[in-house]
Amino acid sequence: MNLKKYVELSSDYKSNSQKTRVFTEPFVAENFYCPCCGASVIGRKNNDKVRDFDCSKCNENYELKSKQGKSLGKIVPDGAYNSMLERIENNSNPNFYFLNYDKENFDVINFCAVPNYFFTPNIIIPRKKGIPNRPNYIMCNIDISGIPNSGKIFYIKDKKIIDKSKVLEDWNKTSFLKESHSVNSKGWILDTLKCIEKLEKTDFTLNDMYQFEKELKLKHSQNNNIQAKIRQQLQILRDKNYLSFTNRGNYKLK
Repeated sequence: MNLKKYVELSSDYKSNSQKTRVFTEPFVAENFYCPCCGASVIGRKNNDKVRDFDCSKCNENYELKSKQGKSLGKIVPDGAYNSMLERIENNSNPNFYFLNYDKENFDVINFCAVPNYFFTPNIIIPRKKGIPNRPNYIMCNIDISGIPNSGKIFYIKDKKIIDKSKVLEDWNKTSFLKESHSVNSKGWILDTLKCIEKLEKTDFTLNDMYQFEKELKLKHSQNNNIQAKIRQQLQILRDKNYLSFTNRGNYKLK
């Protein structure tokens, strides 16, 4: 998919960030859909600082972050640090769209959605400096490398368009995380998902997961029984139909 026909919409703008916003927002509104229900998305015309799109059917909303380059990268600039943390704590942060495109021919390389429940405070990084004339107003970056792969729902990956049914399936596979209102409990589930992904296999054992004990202890220093917590998280993932127990101490992703 290509952005070129939308670029002329930004001709009256000087800032590169403004230009990118002006031509990527209509592109998304015209070509994509809500990954939760499949309905069209509607661009907001009032320059809402928190979200750029509303679903035309369900209650989901989305903020778009776009950049030039061959990959999405690890770090994406965002807005006010304290405001973002507050929204995460209150479960009021938006879902995100992330898009990157080739700066020479404007081909879209990757476009994905990330559900808001995949955001935790540890992936929100304060920038070292504030903004001019407001030194105490700290902006932030989003460390998207800290988001499990299961939380990155691709519409386009490496220029390949993903079937709509697959997009909807991938989004709803982890929708049970909406139930995790506690940042700590959600953090444990997300860290467990990251560990499972690092194994890079569909079938794995409890001993495979125990190898992450030290890593998880560093992230959850107040917990003194990491192995028991790992077993608990695997039980939750089984109950939510994310994986299955094949036999004692053995698991399989669905």
